[in-house]
Amino acid sequence: MATTNDLKNGLVMVIDGQLWQVVEFQHVKPGKGPAFVRTKIKNILSGKTVDRTFNAGVKIETATVDRRDMTYLYNDGSDYVFMDQTTFEQLSVPSEVVGDTRNFLVENQDVIVSQNDGTVLFVELPATVVLTIAHTEPGLQGDRSSAGTKPATLETGYEIQVPLFLEEGTRVKVDTRDGSYSGRAAD
Repeated sequence: MATTNDLKNGLVMVIDGQLWQVVEFQHVKPGKGPAFVRTKIKNILSGKTVDRTFNAGVKIETATVDRRDMTYLYNDGSDYVFMDQTTFEQLSVPSEVVGDTRNFLVENQDVIVSQNDGTVLFVELPATVVLTIAHTEPGLQGDRSSAGTKPATLETGYEIQVPLFLEEGTRVKVDTRDGSYSGRAAD
């Protein structure tokens, strides 16, 4: 058991028998009345996000989450296969659990797989990943100095907006939180 004072981003709690992850939280001490904690929490299984307010100091039940460093190996059609970096055991994760993370997964990429009682909850990626542009239209000669963007398909099949001067084969950094272009990767 923990209290609302122990809340932090990423903490997984049990509310009404379901697992919820803290996305955002804010301790509020109004001038009049008791303090409280305003949170935005996400249901791990359904993905639904809700706002919830807790009184300060209230006990909350936290879930035991085992976070393991793993390497993504391959996709066998319906499942994604990861390998534990310490025991070398392989773990198959259904595509529903992987979710939008699949847009940024490339073979041999290091990820963190979070489990609760042997059930995979979610797959965490670093804040940015480096991917190669597989297809994009060529930029026009006069467009090199303007700040326009064009669509580009990455090696994973995900499409993002990139500056006009980038070409196929260029390695770019992509923000995994919102899927946006973050810059060119240093090779």
